[in-house]
Amino acid sequence: MSGGTVTDFRVMAKDRDDLAVIAACLQDALVPLSEIRYLAQENRFIMLLNRFRWERNAETGQRRSPQKGDDASFHDADDYHDTEQRIHCGLCVDLVSSVRSRGIDLKKRGAFLSLLTMQFDDGQLTLLFSGGGMIQLTVDELSVYLKDMGEGWPTQWRPDHQLGRAGS
Repeated sequence: MSGGTVTDFRVMAKDRDDLAVIAACLQDALVPLSEIRYLAQENRFIMLLNRFRWERNAETGQRRSPQKGDDASFHDADDYHDTEQRIHCGLCVDLVSSVRSRGIDLKKRGAFLSLLTMQFDDGQLTLLFSGGGMIQLTVDELSVYLKDMGEGWPTQWRPDHQLGRAGS
């Protein structure tokens, strides 16, 4: 399909190098708190996310400039082959023995988190979110899967991390 609207993007991480790829793909992913689950009886942690498709920009190296009269509701998704996109995806971590969180109000099920990165050290997989929140998974070994689901959609909002800004 032109534009890559339906994907079969899958990544598996079994070591730190693999995890770095998944972390890069998920940087700035939006996570509804209601879509985070620890399935203790299955030793599995799952999360549904809305991720920015960083790899698309790397592939094309360009961005489509908005044109006078553009209205996304009147364009086929394939028309956005060189624009920024977001896509839904699922993250699954297997062999999880415990989960803990800090700086996240778990009672606010309607809230969204913004994932910054993932780190692995000494059996601990840590998901770091903007605002200082974190979820830490104790794992027997690293076993992480990421899969895109459905079609991507255009977005005009590109995540921006300008370091060294005044007031930052």
